[in-house]
Amino acid sequence: MRRRRGCGALALVAAAFGTTCAAQDLDEVERPLWEAGLGLGGITLPHYRGSDQRASLLLPVPYVIYRGEHLRADRSGVRGKLFDSDRLELNVSLGLSLPVKSGDDDARRGMPDLKTAVEIGPSLNLTLWHSDSDRTRLDLRLPVRLALTVESPPRAIGWIFSPNLHLDIASVGGLAGWNLGLTGGPLFATARYNQYFYAVEAQFATAARPAYAAHGGYAGSMAMATLSRRFRHVWVGAFVRYDRLNGATFEDSPLVRRKNALAAGVALAWIFGESATRVPSRE
Repeated sequence: MRRRRGCGALALVAAAFGTTCAAQDLDEVERPLWEAGLGLGGITLPHYRGSDQRASLLLPVPYVIYRGEHLRADRSGVRGKLFDSDRLELNVSLGLSLPVKSGDDDARRGMPDLKTAVEIGPSLNLTLWHSDSDRTRLDLRLPVRLALTVESPPRAIGWIFSPNLHLDIASVGGLAGWNLGLTGGPLFATARYNQYFYAVEAQFATAARPAYAAHGGYAGSMAMATLSRRFRHVWVGAFVRYDRLNGATFEDSPLVRRKNALAAGVALAWIFGESATRVPSRE
């Protein structure tokens, strides 16, 4: 049976960008059923993919581990474990799009605000290769998520498909405990999803912002690196992400003002509680 290790993607990153990363440990041992902690994270990112304006946020970062038989919560977020084999996993993946007040963004000024949107759907993960020691793994991940606005009532705004390759390296460069994750791939979205972010209805058109109808299809590409380490009662992590919109079906939208952008963040969490109940786990 395969052995797992900690990939260490920030919960903040997984939520904000919809990435998935299965936390892994090398050996199956008795671990707490749950662990809890709280920390602080800083992130800088564009208002939305394609915006030429940025937001810098300081946010609380919850640290929650739950090692249930079918439900797992770890540094990558909440995962329902639907299917597992030596090479193939089917998980529930989650994501999040942050809100944008149009009054704070020049390109969207006068248009409706972008609501917070949660994303949920299945992710099929296939292990393509791993080293003999299982300290290095290459996975193909195929997450498909439905995006829903956080409002009353919620509104479905379309689907996102983000196939990607993920390389996970434990104790990278001989640094014990430091785990590196490298992820990259294209993004695809339905017309409804792209309309929500990049369409300009006639009533909001101006001389500098003509009416625009977005179509579904290729939505650019992304590459991301994460680095993290778990100490006894402290977890630290960082990420950097690059987005490229060249060739996207909506690249000529007047709301797309920058086709290349970086996002980055760091976080630190203190782990202050754990269950007395122990369960055998590699995660």
